[in-house]
Parts: sequence; structure tokens; C-alpha cells
Amino acid sequence: MTDKLTDAERGEQITPLLESGWAMVDGRDAIHKTFVFKNFVEAFGFMTRAAIWAEKWNHHPEWSNVYKTVEVTLTTHDADGLSALDAKLGAKLDALAGG
Repeated sequence: MTDKLTDAERGEQITPLLESGWAMVDGRDAIHKTFVFKNFVEAFGFMTRAAIWAEKWNHHPEWSNVYKTVEVTLTTHDADGLSALDAKLGAKLDALAGG
């Protein structure tokens, strides 16, 4: 089981994500970001690359795709909130999206 982030860890690991466009989700201990690409192929390519990392780390996002837009929410269900896995995957998704 993965542990929920402490306040100190949250400041260290989640704050940089919030500064890069992620936002806290109202009513949940989760973060969300909308990624917009040039077209569907780029959005789908991003999701494919992200899926490989999510599977490797056994941590899977809540996400949806409509044409060139990918909506992503990260939380760790086992921890009932944000964990280091969410911070790690959020940073990886930013890198995969080129930002």
C-alpha cells in the first residue's frame, strides 16, 4: 500500500505541479490538468506514451479524451488521496506533453 503524502511532502512534491498548471480537485484529495494537443493523433500518442509509464509504475490515471483534449485526474485510491506516485506521474505527464 502506498502512503498518503504528509503536509511537508505535499509542499515539496505537489506544489511544483500546481505551478505548472495542475489544480486541486474540489471535494477530493486529487489533482487535475487539461492537456490540449494539435490534433487527435498527438493526443492519442501522448496517452499511449503515458499508458506505458502508468503500467510500468502500476499507477493509472483517471482520464478521458475528446479529439485533441486529454483530461487527467491523479489520486491514489489505496491511500485515499495524493501520494508520491501522483507527483511522479504528474511530472512524467508534463514531460511527455512537452511542458
